[in-house]
Amino acid sequence: MPPVDPDSSPMSNVTSLGVALSMAVDDVVADLKERTNGSRYVLDDGVEDLFLVAARTSTEAFAHWLSSGDPKSARTEGMGASRIFGQLAARNDAALNEVTKRCIRWHDAVAARLSSDATRLGLEDGLSQARSMLQRSLHVTLVRMTEAFEVERQLVHQALVARQEEVIFQASHDVLTGLPNRDLIIDRIEQLLVRHGRFGTKAAVLFIDLDKFKAVNDNLGHGVGDHLLRAVAVRLGQVLRESDTLGRLSGDEFVVAADCIPPEDAPELICERILAALREPFALESPGSAPISITASIGVATGTRLPAEEILNNADIAMYRAKRNGRNRYVCFEPEMLTAVATRFELETVLKHAVEQEEFVLVYQPVFNLASMAITGAEALLRWRHPTRGIIAPGEFISHLEESGLIIDVGRWVLDQAIRRGAEWHRQGQRLEISVNLSARQLDSDQVVTQIEAALDGSGLDPHSLCVEVTETTLMHDLDKALDRLRGIRSLGVRIAIDDFGTGYSSFAHLQQFPVDVLKIDQSFIQRLSHGRSGEMLVHAQIQLAKALGIDTVAEGVEDAYQLDFLIEEQCTSAQGFLLSRPLDASAIDDFIGQWRGQVPVGTEVGEQRLRRIRASLSRVRRSREKAD
Repeated sequence: MPPVDPDSSPMSNVTSLGVALSMAVDDVVADLKERTNGSRYVLDDGVEDLFLVAARTSTEAFAHWLSSGDPKSARTEGMGASRIFGQLAARNDAALNEVTKRCIRWHDAVAARLSSDATRLGLEDGLSQARSMLQRSLHVTLVRMTEAFEVERQLVHQALVARQEEVIFQASHDVLTGLPNRDLIIDRIEQLLVRHGRFGTKAAVLFIDLDKFKAVNDNLGHGVGDHLLRAVAVRLGQVLRESDTLGRLSGDEFVVAADCIPPEDAPELICERILAALREPFALESPGSAPISITASIGVATGTRLPAEEILNNADIAMYRAKRNGRNRYVCFEPEMLTAVATRFELETVLKHAVEQEEFVLVYQPVFNLASMAITGAEALLRWRHPTRGIIAPGEFISHLEESGLIIDVGRWVLDQAIRRGAEWHRQGQRLEISVNLSARQLDSDQVVTQIEAALDGSGLDPHSLCVEVTETTLMHDLDKALDRLRGIRSLGVRIAIDDFGTGYSSFAHLQQFPVDVLKIDQSFIQRLSHGRSGEMLVHAQIQLAKALGIDTVAEGVEDAYQLDFLIEEQCTSAQGFLLSRPLDASAIDDFIGQWRGQVPVGTEVGEQRLRRIRASLSRVRRSREKAD
């Protein structure tokens, strides 16, 4: 702890005291430690050790000053001790008063040593000068300590302010993209609405949702998905104006609060720029990754006097309409959409109740082999037995089950019930194949193979007597994942049918990839048979395609004799439809199978004679059933 300005030249006795002190540094440090341990307040061992290091440095520097009379070198040696004292106080490792106390204790320890050495060595004449120099050293040390304390305090304050700003930023911004988060976006929308409300102009909110982003995460990993989200955020920012605010709500959802909209069609123009910007594939920096193409669905809502949450909700509703309209587009909010949303919400609530009350039932539509006209299977079809409306067809509720996620539980129930029914038929000696439809949600689930296996094991049904039907659109939703699931199902021994073939976007190449046993010809193609040659050619092509691939064909929706005649002539494997039988409940189908087997000739010759006999047999079965009713 050297002084800055020594006033006098060192005398010989002072020099001798300095030499003696330099040889007693350990004793001074030990005395200081003892004095500190005797106090009421002792700091952590690590902090106390730093004080002792500073005390040793200060003692050595002061001894050097006494012995050499050179304040500059001593000042350099003692600077470190002052910094240690200041840093400990500024960082709250020790209170400032405790640091000051230890400086004074050091002074007292050195003063006591100087007194004992002066008496022991007969150097009392130099003691007064040495004590004066020690007092100056203490004063300078305290001043430097406070200077170091202030410097450290400012550094700590700056770090604290920076941390607070970081915390505030993180609280209001998305960590992944750095964009404003939901809270900040709502605040910006509120400010936007207030500004536009003053001038009577409309503000716009755009709700952006990336299409099929889940497939990116599932197939390429969440790391690639995060990289894509950051890239999308950058590209969106490049096409927006400085006055627009871009934010990320969560997942793959972004929001734009559009400010200062002069023309009425400005929101649409912004949407067009966004859609155009996303058309260019994203070349990510991930090693080995190919460019990724992504589209978006955008909902637009405008207004001035609505609450921020409400206008954001309206944009969200419009976005979902864009999804249902085919994705990769924008839709502007219309008030009647609220009614549709409310109706859908009410229906979903009722459907949840229907699941809880077990209001869903299965009916079974027989499938006929067209070579023998024998019943070879039945398709399980879902119906809703509403307490006031009666039986409701699936067209009114299946899509809502899908959207709400209820289809997972309902689909599992359908699997269990249909497989149990099939097993019961087998125990009765009726070797029928039971067909069950799988939804896109079910095929997306990792549990679907396990669920089918468990249902088969629980019922005892031969897996070869179960056929799982998947629509072409479901398969193309996520081709790679669908293939994995179908291969897993096929490995159980279960047969696979593609339903509604020709109505989606699959190709012959895709059909070769699928582990398919049955190709179901959609009823829309069967209905076209009466439209002339073009309709016949479409059905003919599908039957021939299936034959080339070695798979069976099932025609759906056969409703008149001409259609049945054509399918027999084309050697379609099987058929189902109202001409042959409507869907029947579990008890009615058992009766129907018995009637059919007793009255319809099996294995008759192909041609007009057989078709006439089949028509006559169908008529007899219908008359028999009418009498029974």
